[in-house]
Amino acid sequence: MPEILRLTDLIAAGKLAGKRVFIRADLNVPRDETGRITDDTRIRASLPAITTALAAGAAVMVTSHLGRPVEGQLKPEDSLAAVAQRLGELLGRTVPLIRDWVETGVKLAPGQLVLLENCRANPGEKANADALAQKMAGLCDIYINDAFGTAHRAQASTHGIAKYAPIAAAGPLLAGELNALKRALEQPKRPLVAIVGGSKVSTKLTILKSLAHKVDQLIVGGGIANTFMLAAGLPIGKSLAEAALVSEAKAIIDLMQQRGAAVPIPLDVVTAKTLSATAQPEIKPAHAVAEDDLILDLGPTSMGQLTALLAKAGTIIWNGPVGVFEFDAFGQGTQSLARAVADSAAFSIAGGGDTLAAITKYGVSEQIGYISTGGGAFLEFLEGKTLPAVEALMTCLESVD
Repeated sequence: MPEILRLTDLIAAGKLAGKRVFIRADLNVPRDETGRITDDTRIRASLPAITTALAAGAAVMVTSHLGRPVEGQLKPEDSLAAVAQRLGELLGRTVPLIRDWVETGVKLAPGQLVLLENCRANPGEKANADALAQKMAGLCDIYINDAFGTAHRAQASTHGIAKYAPIAAAGPLLAGELNALKRALEQPKRPLVAIVGGSKVSTKLTILKSLAHKVDQLIVGGGIANTFMLAAGLPIGKSLAEAALVSEAKAIIDLMQQRGAAVPIPLDVVTAKTLSATAQPEIKPAHAVAEDDLILDLGPTSMGQLTALLAKAGTIIWNGPVGVFEFDAFGQGTQSLARAVADSAAFSIAGGGDTLAAITKYGVSEQIGYISTGGGAFLEFLEGKTLPAVEALMTCLESVD
């Protein structure tokens, strides 16, 4: 992965004192129906970039998207007001929220901090409009992208502004994500094991193909595993699967075998007649699934096999649960998987909304090597795609000498 300039490089070189610093953060936090923030993880993750820039003597402006506002129509529910309040509580200071900042500009002195209202409400943001990007770049001396969660989107505040800002660099969160992914994919300690769960092969086919060229073990779960079971000639009853992609699953199995690697096919599964919290689970050998069965989790023998693989791993990449873990009766597989990843001596990196929910549910977050905050960006990186926001920083690399 080519090098990019980092905020820490600029601070070490004494480049921030007296400068206007524009930080694009990811403060897109979940909220309840009243607008109350239910999880402030992303706000907390943004603090290092903000506090280090302020400590280095910069005047700091921060912006983020929140929800899906209509451009040019900032509604109350799209406002970052609650974020500004929570950010202020965490920092122990008042954080002013600035509206209409693109047109009216921002005036602030070194040591001051402001939050700029929802950037996705600005006309031209999603289209990565040059005119908007130039106006934003004109507000600052240094642009810092610390929003890995939006790095897969070429938008004005993540991509365009980097082209026009005098200096563009990566914040600590973005840099940390890239370092972790590089360690997992480009310089892995072997065996390299990938876990890919979820409902459909079609949504993760590119990821599966990309990983099949790199990993030593490709563990599949959920509906994806059902499609691979079909490819292996096993019955799946009325379980969720994609029969049209059986040939793709076979090709992945064959590719892994040619490399001396493997896709472990489930040995036993947990079934039920209906998908509900009250459904009665039944453990069956993989070859004994009935026509009216739904496969809702991996069985204990399968999990014993996978736990043994994870115990020997050098690096683990995890995206997606292996069962319907939202229902406790069908969560044993994902729970066992989470514990196995946590207990492994391997470097582990996990990402994706359902994965993070499982990590939280089973209390293993402190034992995961790195937890990625970016769902879509994490997946696209696994696919081998270049992230537009990162590419923009690479083209803007300049010496700090």
